[in-house]
Amino acid sequence: MEVALGFLDRSAIVAPPGWGRWLVPPAALAVHLSIGQAYAWSNLKTGLGTGAGNLGYSGVATALPFQLAIVMLGLSAAFGGTTVERRGPRWAMLVSTIFFSGGFLISALGMALSQYWLVVIGYGFFGGIGLGIGYISPVSTLMKWFSDRPGMATGIAIMGFGGGALIAAPIETALMATFGRDYGGFSLTFLVMGVGYAIFMSMGWLLVRVPADDWAPPDTPRPTAQASGTTTGPAGPAVSAATAIRLPQFWFLWIVLCFNVTAGIGLLERANPIYRDFFATTAPSTQIAAAAGAFVSILSLANMLGRFVWSSASDVIGRKNIYRLYLGVGALLYLVILTLGEGNKVVFLVAALLILSFYGAGFATIPAYLKDLFGTYQVGAIHGRLLTAWSAAGVLGPLVVNAIVDAQGDVPGPGKYSVSFMIMIGLLVVGFIANELVRPVDPRFYESTATPVREEEAAR
Repeated sequence: MEVALGFLDRSAIVAPPGWGRWLVPPAALAVHLSIGQAYAWSNLKTGLGTGAGNLGYSGVATALPFQLAIVMLGLSAAFGGTTVERRGPRWAMLVSTIFFSGGFLISALGMALSQYWLVVIGYGFFGGIGLGIGYISPVSTLMKWFSDRPGMATGIAIMGFGGGALIAAPIETALMATFGRDYGGFSLTFLVMGVGYAIFMSMGWLLVRVPADDWAPPDTPRPTAQASGTTTGPAGPAVSAATAIRLPQFWFLWIVLCFNVTAGIGLLERANPIYRDFFATTAPSTQIAAAAGAFVSILSLANMLGRFVWSSASDVIGRKNIYRLYLGVGALLYLVILTLGEGNKVVFLVAALLILSFYGAGFATIPAYLKDLFGTYQVGAIHGRLLTAWSAAGVLGPLVVNAIVDAQGDVPGPGKYSVSFMIMIGLLVVGFIANELVRPVDPRFYESTATPVREEEAAR
């Protein structure tokens, strides 16, 4: 037992001199590409929902596992953030593997027993804990390895979370086609996915390493203590998690993230049926069904690429400017879909792809925004607390779209989305204003270097 615990301890994964930092992103990707399956839930949702050959659950019911998973993601990230920092990324990635894969296995049992509530508990509750711990586990580690390029570093890892659906969507489609869309078929689908993700995620926690305390990126000057008693240097400010959550900057960013996520997740969670409703009369139903499945994968690609491209651009043009793009242009794109998107596949696809690229990029850029404001001192714990905004958005986005659509059952085609899309525009405008209110943190809130405390010690 002691050997096993030692293998998982942070001290056991300190990289030796000369170890290549570019081995860390693949370790992070192994976890993020797996837990990113959450973005392909709409494919499973369609099979569980109403329609010929499906199980017949309502739109609200089929959204429950996804919504609960996102809620648990935010809560587990918030409450587990300091523990993740203290125990290290290997421990966190292993915990994520157990919970995320275990959620699929519980869901498989639920389908085998025709008990849908076990899918909600398995995929939503247990899988959601795996999502939260797995999501934050490599972020602060990456920013310590790449403090010279934080936007790019977090973009690489979080790109994997956005791209997870690109892998999961065709696998889900193939498994449902092979096993069927009855309870037994879904049981086997969940079982195969759970075992497969357990194997793939294990590559991440076996490979990951943390830098030594005195390590710094090449050609980077060491931090120095100033006469004021605050920490300065390449890492910038040093604000504790306890202090950060009492500052307005944290809550402005909470609003920014929450509303940017709400606007994207509402479209993403219902992507398959939204495509069918917008283009139901443009082709035979079998072609529309195939195109809707492909639409989910294409959105995943935009979500994935946006996380790397836009977050890397933020290293050059600044975090506030890049969020002006995400929120301001995002609101305009929703307006374009409302006014020009019906039946026009080019306009609809371009607008939807950009919205999802901004949605994904918001996740990838927020850790670097936090690093700029609060420093790397306890950025992992701060990031975990901020992800409660994702929990709120995970409920708000699908609820706005699904509840309004279900209430407008007699409204044909795209018209059933007019009210919910207008709400999304309003939320993005509010997020834009919140971003404008973000200001640098006053140095009086920095941690003093007179009594230095390591982050993992502060977490105890």
